[in-house]
Amino acid sequence: MKIQFSTKLLCLFILAYALNLNAQSYVGNTVDNYAGIQSLISNPSNVFDSRFKADINLLSVSAFGGSDYFGISVSDIINSDEGFDFETDAEKFPTDANHFFVNADILGPSFMFNLSPKSSVGFVTRVRTLMNINNINGELFENFSEDFDSDEDFNFNQENLSGTIHAWAEIGLVYGRQIVNTEKHFLKAGATLKYLQGAGSIYINSPNLTGNYDAANETLTTTGQLIYGTSEDFDNDDINFENLTQGFGADIGFTYEFRPTTTDSLTRKHNKYKFKIGASITDIGSVNYKDASVTTYNMNATVDASTLEDEEDIEAFLENNYTGTESIVNQKIKLPTAFHLLVDYHLAGKLYVSLQGNMSLVKDNSMFANSIINSATLSPRLETKWFSLYSPVSMRQYGDFAWGAGMRLGPLMVGSGSIISNLISESTKTTDIYLGLKIPLYQ
Repeated sequence: MKIQFSTKLLCLFILAYALNLNAQSYVGNTVDNYAGIQSLISNPSNVFDSRFKADINLLSVSAFGGSDYFGISVSDIINSDEGFDFETDAEKFPTDANHFFVNADILGPSFMFNLSPKSSVGFVTRVRTLMNINNINGELFENFSEDFDSDEDFNFNQENLSGTIHAWAEIGLVYGRQIVNTEKHFLKAGATLKYLQGAGSIYINSPNLTGNYDAANETLTTTGQLIYGTSEDFDNDDINFENLTQGFGADIGFTYEFRPTTTDSLTRKHNKYKFKIGASITDIGSVNYKDASVTTYNMNATVDASTLEDEEDIEAFLENNYTGTESIVNQKIKLPTAFHLLVDYHLAGKLYVSLQGNMSLVKDNSMFANSIINSATLSPRLETKWFSLYSPVSMRQYGDFAWGAGMRLGPLMVGSGSIISNLISESTKTTDIYLGLKIPLYQ
């Protein structure tokens, strides 16, 4: 399996928008009591006391991406007669510290089933690709992406630039168990142990980089230091899932339910709670790449910026214009460790409302690591055995508001955490979509 990449590292935001990618997975769907396998991604304790005898995932895909640098109007794209040009038609919001992010998550063949009255197990396969570029100067980015084809001078001061692209596969074994079950109180716990197979990584870091561009002479003068690295045998033009390296990871979670009206007539096929609280930490761990290349460049130089359009990628531009010191090291790439908190309230009948928070436990400027973007999502839903309808409303990091819709119809699920806001907004900064097909075996 291969994933193709454009190799101007900082221009990967184009890939995010071109593929409609956006940084949580399956927004709105995972809180459904019938989400099954998908719910294990945010909290492994959901494997126990589910509404299924067994749940078998065939294939599910979730993609999430965006930037606080670009704002686009979906209606302008739809109504454009001559095609939408991101460079000229998109609204731009350059700052001293812009961010770009992509999260693509593919759930392969996976299953979960009840092992005993007090325990359940699951088996999950995933392929994931994450990209984070943090604290990049927006004006520098714009000129770099346009090969410095500008008639105006500009200065920049950039601090704590970091960027990591990482692609990996994982196989997870999930175990969940009842901890407490009294008349009104119920507590369960779960954990996922993951065997990771890393496909490759690119990373860039600069604690401080200042400079100026002279338009008349087409020269770029910079001062500072920049670190650029790749995993062993990493091909800038594609990430190959054939030569893999190993790592280990884990998720852990708990769910408490308050059950004021539990009776003997309510069985596993029924929701019994008035409200429940779930808490989890996901993606603990890392992938270790042996013989990774890390080059530290001395950026104290004046270079001919017009040569950028002739360079194949940023690595070639750095090698041809700056002095670098290369080291071969064993490099760990950390997973996007995150904390998740869910409060779900049963309104009446088949109506529920949930509030979910997702918070990265990885600092923005961390080198050799990916992170999710922080978000808070309020999601009302209609939930039945064969059909669920939900409409999540989110506030996402970097000030973006998202309003989406999704549905589950038996074995099919489809939705987006931002489709409504994308359609009505004149300048949306994030977008996401997901769909999946499974075989649910209900209680």
